[in-house]
This record gives sequence, structure tokens and C-alpha cells, in this order.
Amino acid sequence: MVAIDTDDRPSRRDAVRPGLDRQPASVTAMFDRVAPRYDLLNLLMTGGHVTRWRQAATAALAPRRGEDILDVAAGTGTSSVPLAATGARVVASDPSPGMLAVGRRRHPHLDFVRADAFDLPFADATFDAVTITFGLRNIGDAERALREMARVCRPGGRLVVCEFSTPTTPLVRAGHRLVVRGLLPTLGRLASSDPPAYRYLADTVLDWPDQYALAAAIARCGWERVEHRNLSGGIVALHRATRPRGGRR
Repeated sequence: MVAIDTDDRPSRRDAVRPGLDRQPASVTAMFDRVAPRYDLLNLLMTGGHVTRWRQAATAALAPRRGEDILDVAAGTGTSSVPLAATGARVVASDPSPGMLAVGRRRHPHLDFVRADAFDLPFADATFDAVTITFGLRNIGDAERALREMARVCRPGGRLVVCEFSTPTTPLVRAGHRLVVRGLLPTLGRLASSDPPAYRYLADTVLDWPDQYALAAAIARCGWERVEHRNLSGGIVALHRATRPRGGRR
């Protein structure tokens, strides 16, 4: 992990407010439609790397037996399963009924809750750790969601955000853009019942702020000790932070 000085680092954007229209009802409906094949297409579109990225996110969160962990935008629970395997008590939250229905069928042992990231149905300081994996870029106001995650996290608790990011070299950036612009929509057209959804998802990947902009946003939203680690040359980045013990927001 790289510690971030959010005042000095350059960034592609000053705030995590991408230009794409992310109306909650439209995004939720889109995920309802793609839910049955969503996990399979994730594997195909990332060449299987998504499994390794999720493993890295679990290791960064370092869940412990008996801890209470909230997995925000958990979808079908793919990111929640390895957390629960450690003996932690995991709540998998998501606003999409379709994703939750698939998740409950596949992982009946998990605790699924329908929840809006802007208004999590939990009391202050409920969880020892909060995580969100490949979901933050689909939220219309990411900073509002980050503040809400801080609210439900206990003082001293942990945050891990796993999200697509900006590759660190020009060659990887160029190749990544070609794959995202070409492969994602093509696979979506061939294997999905909703090809426009995968054009949208490709746009969210390329429109998303870089590592330093996201780190700065996390620091503004009630978290401290923000650091990040690049995966696959920066195609994905893990951001880790801590909830201040003094309860500062």
C-alpha cells in the first residue's frame, strides 16, 4: 500500500463526481436485467482476473472471526463469500432486487439486505469494517456514499474500496482503453440480454477518477490514513482507510 498525501499529489479530477448520468432507479433497473449472467460476464471480460482482484481486496480488509462487516453494493454476494469464509459476520447489501435474488439462491448462508448506499439501514458505528468492490463508480454521488459508510463504521474500523482505476504507464493505459471500449460492449452484445448495459459499464470504467482523486475523496468523507495499492498495473486499485477513533466526520 502507498500512503497518500492528498494535498500534494496530482489527480485527473478534483472530485469523485463523474459526468455520466447515474440515476439510482435507472442503474438499479439495469442491474436487475443483467443479474443472471453478471458474474459469468465479469469473469469473461476480465480474463478471470476479477477473482484475483477480489482475493486481494479480502486480504487488504483482513477480516477476523467474529467481526461485523458490511459489503456495500455486494450484488450477488461474490465479494461477500470470501469475507464470510473467515468467520466474520457479513451483511451483503445492494439496491437491486434482481442481484439480491440471484445471490440468495446461490449463497443462502449469506445475510442479504436491500439497501441504498445513500441511506444504509443501520445504526451509527455498527460495523468493524466496510467494503465496496467494483460498485462505487456506479453510485451517482460517491462521496455521499463514502460518508454514509463512515457513519456505520465503528471508530478505528476499516474501509477497503476495490475499483477500476487509471493504469500507471501509457502503454497499459492505451491497451486498457482498447479492451474496455471494444471487448466489454462486444461480449455484452454476444452474451448479455442487455447490450446497452455493458456499453454503460465500459463508460463508467473509463470515466472514473484516478487513484489520487479517489484517495482525496475518501479523506474528505470521514476517513483517515488513506493509502492505495495498484493491481495489474493500475487497471484496478485498492484503497484502504481507517475511521478516526475520535469520531471526526
